[in-house]
Amino acid sequence: MQHPDHKYIDALINNDRVLLDELYRKFSGKIKWMVLKNHGTEAEAADIFQDALLSLFDKATTQDFRLTCPLDAFLYLICKKKWLNELDKKKIGEVTITDDDGYILSEDSFKLAEEFTVQEDRLKLIAEKLEELGDVCRQLLNLSWGGKSMEEVAAIVGVTYAYARKKKSECMAKLVERMKSSPQFDSLKW
Repeated sequence: MQHPDHKYIDALINNDRVLLDELYRKFSGKIKWMVLKNHGTEAEAADIFQDALLSLFDKATTQDFRLTCPLDAFLYLICKKKWLNELDKKKIGEVTITDDDGYILSEDSFKLAEEFTVQEDRLKLIAEKLEELGDVCRQLLNLSWGGKSMEEVAAIVGVTYAYARKKKSECMAKLVERMKSSPQFDSLKW
């Protein structure tokens, strides 16, 4: 069942300034506090919060996303994971983030946030490895993933249908091989 806080997701999609201002006032302070408490700055907290909102916007506009838990809990979990990833990159120890920072979270909240961040990390890995492929492979895969039929893809690229199908298969194999060789691959629960 959709949570009443889904109105903020709609506000992101529709650029509703009033609700977006409310969203920032209501939720950004908790994220700022969490980041500052854990070796961060106000600027980093703002970046983490903004990044989480952009991720939510992308998810809501590309998939049928329905918020089923309170937005503050969901945003907190996303920002927490993003901040822990940043701290891991910086190799900073002694982090004091706890799961009982004033939130009543259900298993659904954790599951939804975890699925969201894992999916986001998967998409980042795919995009990263796609960039390592040649122009023809990137074009073939992007067109076919964009909903074009293989006949349309072949016509756009200027090759035969049979060649487009064969080349797409080869490109997918290269992409999968590169993804599997990435250190992040196993942690993304494919």
